[in-house]
Amino acid sequence: MVFKRRDKQSFLRRVAGFFWPRTGWTRAALYVKHRLWRLPDPPHRIARGIFAGVFVTFSPFFGLHFVLSAMLAWLMRGNIIAALLATFVGNPPTFVLIAAVSLQTGHFILGRPPPGEVDEGMFRLFGYAIRDTFWNLWAILTGRTPEWGSLPAFYQEVFLPYMVGGIIPGLIAGIAAYYITLPIIQAYQNRRKGRIKAKLAALKEKAAAKKAGVLKKPDKAQK
Repeated sequence: MVFKRRDKQSFLRRVAGFFWPRTGWTRAALYVKHRLWRLPDPPHRIARGIFAGVFVTFSPFFGLHFVLSAMLAWLMRGNIIAALLATFVGNPPTFVLIAAVSLQTGHFILGRPPPGEVDEGMFRLFGYAIRDTFWNLWAILTGRTPEWGSLPAFYQEVFLPYMVGGIIPGLIAGIAAYYITLPIIQAYQNRRKGRIKAKLAALKEKAAAKKAGVLKKPDKAQK
């Protein structure tokens, strides 16, 4: 295979690369930015896709952000690739801030006391929920009785407030991303079109000059 890695990475290295890419998050963000600017689509469609990707990162449906952002971009007639790339706004360094804002907003909307900082308790509930989900699926497959003791607490304390509270900051962040990136993409595409036109004009001039030179040679030979 042409694109197969020569040095096969271990599972632990792949996990570590997810949390901290080998080139660093700054380099990864620059790569995503350049890929977004170069997408062959009108600026408003790319900006809609960016809105969809940023908005979905404020949802608690981890593992489904790609699917949800693609569906939302399709419904909005936005660029699906832009939506997928924009989900990288939600990454390990930013998820703590996103979770804190979403949980605080969710508890406020639901009329509950604020949970305080996003501490070990929330991550412990996440861990228990993931553990119970996998173990209970295994129990169903093996004919055992599943136990869902941790999931009700996770749903009430984390998932529901996160889902409700992520809507408003997600809309704010998505709309801000749309209006910030739209003029930037327009300017970039206009500059790129100008450079392409200039290169084509230079090539035409060069071809015309070469053709004129070829036509002049017989006249000199006749003299």
